[in-house]
Amino acid sequence: MYIIYIGNFLSIVVGDKIGLDTWFVHMTKEEDPKEEKPPRFTVEVLDKLTALMITGFGLVAALAWNDAIKLLFKEVFGMHEALWAMFAYAIFVTILIVLITIYLSRLLRIAKEKEK
Repeated sequence: MYIIYIGNFLSIVVGDKIGLDTWFVHMTKEEDPKEEKPPRFTVEVLDKLTALMITGFGLVAALAWNDAIKLLFKEVFGMHEALWAMFAYAIFVTILIVLITIYLSRLLRIAKEKEK
């Protein structure tokens, strides 16, 4: 009999044969999950998976804002296909992204300094 630990939150007892093959599951012979630390590989995979999911959600939000800003330019400047309006939009978005990136970089640097 095996106990399968998924993180520190869930344990599943199964029979002698296990057909589960995944990186996110750590299998042991009937051990106490509180005494065992998760393998470093599992933590790294979950860390990277979380970062990728957050990036994906950020992309979805960015696309939503892209549509909203395009609609705003269409309302303000009329035809959104006008060449000058598209360049104005591109310049506006570029400046906004640069400012946000600078701000977030400063926040990260301050947080790292406080951590030390």
